[in-house]
Amino acid sequence: MIRTGLTLSALLYAGAASAAPVLAPVWQDQAVIQRDRPVTVEGTAAPGAQISGTLGDSSVTATASGDGSFIITFPQRPASADPLTLTVTDGDGEAVVTDIVVGDVYLCSGQSNMAFTVSAGLNGYNNIQASSDPLLRMLTVPQDTAANPVKEFGDEVSWQSASPGTTGGFSAACYYMLRELRQALDIPMGAVHSSWGGSQIRAWVTPEAGRVLYGEEQMDLLALYGQDPLAAVTAFAPAWEEWWRTAKGNEPWNNPDALEWQPVPAISPWTDWGDDAPAVVANVWFRHTIDLTAEQAAAGGELNIGIIDDLDATWINGHPLGINHGWSTERKYAVPAEFLKEGRNEIVFAASNSWGEGGMQSAADRLYFTPAGSQTIALDQWRYSDGDFGQMPPRAPWDANAGIGVMHNRMVAPIGQYAMAGAAWYQGESDVGLPGYQDKLRELFAGWRRQFGQDMRMLVVQLANYGALQSEPVESGWAVIRQDELDAVLADGNAALVTAIDIGEWSDIHPTNKVVLGERLALAALGEPMPMPTRAVQQGDVITLTFSGVEGGLRAHGGAYPLGVELCGDTQESCRFVLAQVSGNALRIWADGGPATRIRYAWADAPVVNLYDGRNIAVPGFEVEIAQ
Repeated sequence: MIRTGLTLSALLYAGAASAAPVLAPVWQDQAVIQRDRPVTVEGTAAPGAQISGTLGDSSVTATASGDGSFIITFPQRPASADPLTLTVTDGDGEAVVTDIVVGDVYLCSGQSNMAFTVSAGLNGYNNIQASSDPLLRMLTVPQDTAANPVKEFGDEVSWQSASPGTTGGFSAACYYMLRELRQALDIPMGAVHSSWGGSQIRAWVTPEAGRVLYGEEQMDLLALYGQDPLAAVTAFAPAWEEWWRTAKGNEPWNNPDALEWQPVPAISPWTDWGDDAPAVVANVWFRHTIDLTAEQAAAGGELNIGIIDDLDATWINGHPLGINHGWSTERKYAVPAEFLKEGRNEIVFAASNSWGEGGMQSAADRLYFTPAGSQTIALDQWRYSDGDFGQMPPRAPWDANAGIGVMHNRMVAPIGQYAMAGAAWYQGESDVGLPGYQDKLRELFAGWRRQFGQDMRMLVVQLANYGALQSEPVESGWAVIRQDELDAVLADGNAALVTAIDIGEWSDIHPTNKVVLGERLALAALGEPMPMPTRAVQQGDVITLTFSGVEGGLRAHGGAYPLGVELCGDTQESCRFVLAQVSGNALRIWADGGPATRIRYAWADAPVVNLYDGRNIAVPGFEVEIAQ
């Protein structure tokens, strides 16, 4: 830990000139620092303080800026397991970090399949028991969001050496990658794991990327939310309201009586209400009326409607209070006095659910309105109206799971300029059906390289097979994301695609075989080539599709031909399965007389695949244009 004599919170908020330096939160005992890169240490101290730092036998000095921030940079070091001590002083106190080793450091990020733990995975117990390794070190970032980049995580963090007591709760894909790299390189390995289940990629991009992808207006709205949430909600609400008005032709927030209402069967997810409940994917309206005295209305107050899954949009007397997303966050909204009136006040909110349980998640005692300076009013008599509409509403730029950079701001930005060898990214399930994933990956990479080093290697996990099994060619949102992942890697000079298309489970979005995935990630991190389609050329009646990154030749397991190869013209209806013959590092396909402008392989949500190279690494899903 950092020993300063003061608690972190006291240092952050005291503002006293005598406070000891505070280092970026990733600087904790047992840290792993990146070999062969300058070592940058960031922190805060008193404005203008003279900063002195030592790391092993290296010493540097700096002066804190007017806001107290400082950066000191030490020379690069080779990999070494010999422990180092970092000491940073400002004349009034010191921060000390011990048992630092030098090796390779990786960022592991994404959504639930990256967050999936070793203990939950294949052969987890045995792998945990055999995991002791003092030079494999892990740090997990607590989940939290922020509208603007901050310097602190949402909670304390620590580096932990791999052991039966620590490994089980860590990211499985990340751990198995590090384990393989330790065996291959025999140097210290470290990983910072920062993931959140259900998150969209846009929650992880930097503010610079946000401006490129979404424009100044959206970023200004996000910044406004950081300063005045109600003002931002008021500015965003018309877009939500127009979406509903266009779809359904009514305004329940202004005129609740436009809908038909019935009593809520229970304060619980509507998916638990029985056979007559709304559909799982739905927008359901909830309504509660409260009577207030003149004094209560004049005081304003706070409304709490509990945790809502997935999204809520909430009004009182037609005034928007909050539009948010999150499966674990109570919706507490400040209610200005001018929104209230003596007598009858209408609370209305729409709950939008896209998967799993929908609607109210909290116990009844967590739903209430509290007038300022007065007793809490329980909200236990709700009515509901099924919107009979399954499309999802516009997402606000501060949305917890899909806000622009809100996870980056709280879960990546505080890491600071901590040099890293690379990043492993496993995400995309929550972006199926949304456009522009390749562009978002490009900007994600650019942001990480600005922060952690321009030579950072990007490892992208191509989505695993999940969903309905198909026996005919189909359009597939999952296949589109896989193609975007492949194209993003091809467009990048230092990236690799690591497919999981053969190790998923069609009935489970969280496949347990993260061991093989970690092995493939390690190979890609080491620069080993992965199978990738390169070019399809038609000569006469034969189309030859070549691949790079193949070792030991291609092979079709379990049969004479690879499964899931399609020839397509310009339309989906033109796609049909065809036989393809393996020929070394290529496939040969005979034209069948139908339209043929492109080849698809494994183009389905949950394709059944059997095409591998000699290392048993699967060929990824793809679409390739045919050159004539």
